[in-house]
Amino acid sequence: MEWEQFELNPRIIAAVKKANFRSSKEILCVSGPDLQRLTRLSKTDVLRLHCAVAAAVRKTSPVTALQLIRGECPVLEPGHRLSLACPVLDGLMRGGLPLRGITELAGESAAGKTQFCLQLCLSVQYPEENGGLNSGAVYICTEDSFPIKRLRQLITQQSRLRPDLPPALIHSRRLTDSVYIEHASDLEALQACVSQRVPVLLKRGLVRLVVVDSVAALFRSEFQADEAVQRSRHLLAFSSTLHRLSHAYGAPVVCVNQVTDVMDGPNPGRCDYGLVGSKVLPALGIAWANQVMVRLMLTRVAGQVKSDCRSCAPRKLEVVFAPHLPRASCLCGVWEEGVRGIPDDALHDE
Repeated sequence: MEWEQFELNPRIIAAVKKANFRSSKEILCVSGPDLQRLTRLSKTDVLRLHCAVAAAVRKTSPVTALQLIRGECPVLEPGHRLSLACPVLDGLMRGGLPLRGITELAGESAAGKTQFCLQLCLSVQYPEENGGLNSGAVYICTEDSFPIKRLRQLITQQSRLRPDLPPALIHSRRLTDSVYIEHASDLEALQACVSQRVPVLLKRGLVRLVVVDSVAALFRSEFQADEAVQRSRHLLAFSSTLHRLSHAYGAPVVCVNQVTDVMDGPNPGRCDYGLVGSKVLPALGIAWANQVMVRLMLTRVAGQVKSDCRSCAPRKLEVVFAPHLPRASCLCGVWEEGVRGIPDDALHDE
């Protein structure tokens, strides 16, 4: 390596060469005291060496957390995301779901989690310029049977949900043909599905979205309370497979999760993930939470929301944590045509 390219005192460069360092990586992997010992340089010289090497290998300028929250560093964020098929929801997610990593959607029963997943299964099939990935989706059911009737209803209402799309584009696509349905009744079947059949669909380009509904069902039912270690081991193997597929094919992975009740009384060992005051927390504990890149929480909200003379019970979609998003939330409703975000002033008490 040409050490002369660094703006360093020739004395420091000579010491580095004498210590037989061949690359910047070797310098950055050695601690300051060890560098002092190997190069016989002073603490100040070693600090200058570390700073010069770090500045040379750094691809982008350092940024602050405040800049990330304000969205002032787009170079650090992926250019394309999978749209949620609603401007309000996409605004909350800064364009939609990231293409790599696991996105978890947690919530109580009947909160609307499956509705979101079905909507994503249709959104992914549109071209990139329309917020999709121009491919299909694989939907893995672990609890109930696949809601095919609801999917067909959403398809008939696409022009109502997506007025931004040309009608010819909607009618030209056979949306049901690109949703591949898998059923897994136990953990062995689930692991076989994600490690054998799903990779085939991804490799052939037939799908670019993987949905698991739900991830908690099997892991909760097949392990007892005293088998936490075994459950964590299986969870890590499962999530590792999902991460590998997502990163290899640029395919978002959406995992629906159940919730568990929060016991009353202080519990200093419990992590609430910032959901202060919440009566429920996502299931599977911290072992699973550490495998999730984006955690979303869906909860019902009191009151009624109206749209086109129709009313429904509102929900709140909340970003619990994400590497590129601030903690925020928005209201949404489940209508015949799908899930749409709603403004705060549209909420009315009963």
